[in-house]
Amino acid sequence: MIPLRDANPPHARPFVTWAIVALNVLVFGYQFSLGQGLRGVEFILDHGLVPALFVSDPLAAFPTLFTSLFLHAGWAHLLGNMIFLLVFGDNVEDRVGHLKFLLFYLIGGAVATGAHMLFAGTSLVPLVGASGAISAVLGAYILLYPRQRVMTFIPPLFLPWLLLSLFARVPRFFMLWLPAWIFIGYWAFLQLLEAGQSFRVAQDGGVAWFAHVGGFLFGLALAPALARLHQPGSIRP
Repeated sequence: MIPLRDANPPHARPFVTWAIVALNVLVFGYQFSLGQGLRGVEFILDHGLVPALFVSDPLAAFPTLFTSLFLHAGWAHLLGNMIFLLVFGDNVEDRVGHLKFLLFYLIGGAVATGAHMLFAGTSLVPLVGASGAISAVLGAYILLYPRQRVMTFIPPLFLPWLLLSLFARVPRFFMLWLPAWIFIGYWAFLQLLEAGQSFRVAQDGGVAWFAHVGGFLFGLALAPALARLHQPGSIRP
């Protein structure tokens, strides 16, 4: 399922969310310009987080806790992350303020990376992507705006919907409004399910499911404190 937008327009312009998206796109454009040769590999190794190197020398590798959040493995990886951030990030930023949101995003990404390293501390595969930080945003959103509606695109290959279309008169793909607690709750369930089956992947590469889980739990844990930071009149369920 792919979120397209929510029915929760922010009060203020989400400058930090837009800036994060722009920076991700610019970094990926530069990364893409380096190609897949030696220069491109060196860029990933220098700025992605390599768990084994971080564990052996945390001080030297500390900047990669944050630089890795702005690298991506490909166009699909970048596009998927940025869609989620644009749909859900603006409201969390609106609720807590620009600077607090930036700190929340960066720290959430670092915590998510730490969760990945708990299970892949000896891995030499670089960790890249904004998914862990965005997972923290989703964790906060589901508690701050659980009943807000999310316009959701259900693609033809989404298995439950595809099976339903075989036995009922429903289209093979569809767009519908789902409550945030259903959309994000289903997403979180998939992350937990995949994480439980991915101990080998954590070492050998692939999707960093434990980073998603760690970031999401961080967002859930911090959301009550974030909610107390709202401005009067800014609450929307």
